[in-house]
Amino acid sequence: MSGYTITRSAFIPAPPEAVFPLVNSFREWRKWSPWEGVDPDLQRTYSGPESGVGATYAWSGNRKAGAGSMQILDAHEPTSVRIRLIFLKPFRAVNPTGFTFEPERGGTRVTWAMRGENKGLAKLFAMVMDMDKLVGKDFEKGLANLAKAVEQNR
Repeated sequence: MSGYTITRSAFIPAPPEAVFPLVNSFREWRKWSPWEGVDPDLQRTYSGPESGVGATYAWSGNRKAGAGSMQILDAHEPTSVRIRLIFLKPFRAVNPTGFTFEPERGGTRVTWAMRGENKGLAKLFAMVMDMDKLVGKDFEKGLANLAKAVEQNR
């Protein structure tokens, strides 16, 4: 299988307007990203607008953190954010990523999805590792952290 999609969703007991800003600004990701603790010396660079279309975040860290960048391509407050995720290390890859925020009774259904293709070394890695299980756990942790961050912001 050369392509994959990873999707996780969670219910957050807050309106979409309370959740959306924490995803639409990469500076807010430090409050909830599942990868924040991977490298205490992670180098971060922010450019473009503070939030929304054009906001860019680049990182470089240890072997676990790797290196790459993200840019918000599209944002519709408070329903969706679409991101171009580029990994430089440990594998080069471009992964379209997105979040949707759907109102539900008493809160918001947040869905985090990422698509990718296994090429080169990543293809070999995918033969022995299930990307959905590997990254899906991080998405689940991130969504749980996002719920906590929303609660702390209220």
